[in-house]
Amino acid sequence: MESGFFNPYAPLRIHGRKLPHWQQSGALYFLTWRLADSVPSSMMRDLKFERDRWFRSRQLPLKAADELEYRRRFSLRMEEWLDRGMGSCVLRQAELREIVEDGIVERLEEVEVDSYVVMPNHVHAIVKVDGNRSLPHIVKAAKGRSANRLNRALGLKGRLWQSGYWDRIIRDMSHLYRCRRYIERNPTKAGLGKEEFSLKLGEKVYE
Repeated sequence: MESGFFNPYAPLRIHGRKLPHWQQSGALYFLTWRLADSVPSSMMRDLKFERDRWFRSRQLPLKAADELEYRRRFSLRMEEWLDRGMGSCVLRQAELREIVEDGIVERLEEVEVDSYVVMPNHVHAIVKVDGNRSLPHIVKAAKGRSANRLNRALGLKGRLWQSGYWDRIIRDMSHLYRCRRYIERNPTKAGLGKEEFSLKLGEKVYE
């Protein structure tokens, strides 16, 4: 079996402050990014205000209990909003989802793609990053390349993807199974038909 999980004894790169991004060579990550119009600006403004106020009463770096509360209060709410199918949902079209899939797979020289689901307004993926390559650079390149092609196909200009992304290092095989299951079940949870999403599920076992 191949190793791919978080190693507490190996070097770790941390960037960002409030919710820092952890990066480690050879690790598996669960990633999420979304279309810029996937959540109305008024809802994001209210969420940001509430989130900033919440952070002001916490000490950084966050404790484990605070991270769990953050997920309950903010991350799960965002996931629910994305699954409502708000915004243009241009990725409901199969030919446009193929552009996003190509953007993910084209990074195979730098990452190993385990699983992904392309939803109408967001993407979840599990990838393994080898060597010292920068995860932010990889995600930015994949988003940028697909955005250019999608805008051309739609006859649009301007920002297509929301800036940034969400990531978490996968801890162990049990955690990986849960992430794969979430990806597999997300379309059903969002009430999508089989022609409204694209899915790839990994089966590889790591140690």
